[in-house]
This record gives sequence, C-alpha cells and structure tokens, in this order.
Amino acid sequence: MVVMLKRAYESPAKTDGKRILVDRLWPRGLAKVKAKIDLWLKDVAPSTELRQWFGHDPEKWLEFKKRYRAELKDNPALSELQALSRQGNITLIYAARDQLHNEAVVLKQILDRST
Repeated sequence: MVVMLKRAYESPAKTDGKRILVDRLWPRGLAKVKAKIDLWLKDVAPSTELRQWFGHDPEKWLEFKKRYRAELKDNPALSELQALSRQGNITLIYAARDQLHNEAVVLKQILDRST
C-alpha cells in the first residue's frame, strides 16, 4: 500500500485512493464538495496547543516532530489510520503551505515504517 501526501487545494485524482484530511481545522475557503474528502480524521491532528506553538516555523520542526509523536503514542486515531493504510492506497490531505514541515509528513513517516 502507498501513502501519499497532497495539499487540500490540489485537485483530487483517481490515483489518490482514500483521501483522508488530517488537519484539526477544515481548510480555509475550500468547499467540501470540491475537496472530495473520504474521511476527516481530525483526532489524529496535533493538539491546538502544539499547532499554535509550532506555527509552521521550520526552526521548530525537530521539536515539533518529537512532541507530535509523543501526542500520537496512545492516540486511537493513529491506529485507525494505520489500519486504513494497510487496506489500500491513501492520501493524507493537509492545508499547510509548507509541504515539508507539517503533520502529514510526520504521519507518512510513521505509516511507512509500520507497513
């Protein structure tokens, strides 16, 4: 199974497989019909406190990854995501402009190691 990443503002593709939004907040200005999200798994997203602390600052990236992984340790939503990734191709959808420093990148790393 393949885990892919895609910004919410990119057009859906048939190759996306199951499209899973992994943000706590719905992407600003994006119509739900246009997004074609199969599952909104907001409980797998970083806590509001962690998200606000990080603020997509690349200098905080390593610490963010460490803190986020700690939050995910006993999170049932991560187990659900892992199960979905074993069933077929999935695309983790996120809204962040920074394509290298966001929660979907961390989740993909975890999922790639667990499959």
